[in-house]
Amino acid sequence: MVRAPHGAGRPPDEGGTVMARLRLFCIALALVALALPGCGSQGEKAAVEQAVPGVTNEVIRLGSSLALSGHASYLGTQTLRGALCYLRQVNEEGGVHGRKLELVSYDDSYDPTRCLANTQKLIIEDHVFALFCYVGTPTTVKILPMVEDARIPLLGMFTGANALREPFNRFIINIRASYYQETAAAVRHLVKDLGLRRIAVFYQYDAYGFDGLTGTELALKEFGLEPVGRGSYVRGTLDVEEGLTKIADSNAEAVVMIGTYDPCARFIQLAQEGGFFPIFYTVSFVGAEELARQLVLEPQPVVIMSQVVPPTDGPDAQGAGSAQEYVQLLAKFYPDDKPNSVGLEGYFNARVLVEGLRRAGRNLTREGFISAIESIHDYELGTGQTVSFGPENHQGMERVYFTRLLDGRFTRVDSWPDVQQALRRARNGGAP
Repeated sequence: MVRAPHGAGRPPDEGGTVMARLRLFCIALALVALALPGCGSQGEKAAVEQAVPGVTNEVIRLGSSLALSGHASYLGTQTLRGALCYLRQVNEEGGVHGRKLELVSYDDSYDPTRCLANTQKLIIEDHVFALFCYVGTPTTVKILPMVEDARIPLLGMFTGANALREPFNRFIINIRASYYQETAAAVRHLVKDLGLRRIAVFYQYDAYGFDGLTGTELALKEFGLEPVGRGSYVRGTLDVEEGLTKIADSNAEAVVMIGTYDPCARFIQLAQEGGFFPIFYTVSFVGAEELARQLVLEPQPVVIMSQVVPPTDGPDAQGAGSAQEYVQLLAKFYPDDKPNSVGLEGYFNARVLVEGLRRAGRNLTREGFISAIESIHDYELGTGQTVSFGPENHQGMERVYFTRLLDGRFTRVDSWPDVQQALRRARNGGAP
């Protein structure tokens, strides 16, 4: 079940009122829990349901805030549908320990203030058991104090931000690899496999962009290098010209891009129009399918994108296990959608969520759910992709894949010499 995103855009009270309401709410739950020993069987059952928000005999209610409109709507919509196609299948099969899974989702348009308001509503008014499938660094980072104060699990975010990993937080469960891991792997390939040393960074001027910039700088430092140029743009705009000029003037051979699909596509288009032909590398958050749709250019630019999930279509995906299950379930529940890496990540998030709920048992609590997640080791997701957690490890996956834009879609990189040859052709205007 998805609840319509009504009333999600109202301004939050960002001062002490929000946290005060949360603290009062948590105190009320604690008082209910203290009253349990004196209750009769029926009263005890009702009190337990109140003491564990979002859990009744029939339902486990979850909450999500993500971009369902605006310039990042593709990312939010596909993350949500990837998760929902699995949750809906689980519900058709009877749910988890006899309870159906209900997901209340609100649109934040990739705006941190709206995300904060949505999360307040989910915790205080909707009484959700856990927060699930948030999208974006600036939005998710904004709610971390609220998560800590409410002691509510937050699982499966579509962001690799380091702030969700350090310092360690027991209530935060990451599934995907981090941006630091993505940029470190990319820099190794750029420097060692392609022999490039003049590397610039184009980034969104917010927490997401700063995280990717820092990760790239740390990775370059390992090779005694630093960015030869830095350019940025403001979130929600396509004002890339100033950043492009700075980077083109640096004579960069490669550009690391930490942004969303629209500004990244515009940057690449304008770069080619101006005769600037580096290799463009983007992190997974950019959104492969939407970026590819916008980059129908001649000559074809050399664009590499790291991914934290395996391919979902084409010859690379044959025998891809749960990736193929995602394709089948998407066709069943959302037949107008095409399989994509963003949706597959949402599907993986749902797989881990449900496995944790199953292991937690019928007597579900938030602490018990987190302990159940920590008991997951080498849980198979397909094509050798597994997830593992532990009491001091709340990131399930470490693997980073690399894909290349070729013939209108991103396919797995099998040969870095081929990428090097393509880069030479691009610099020669498409000639061999």
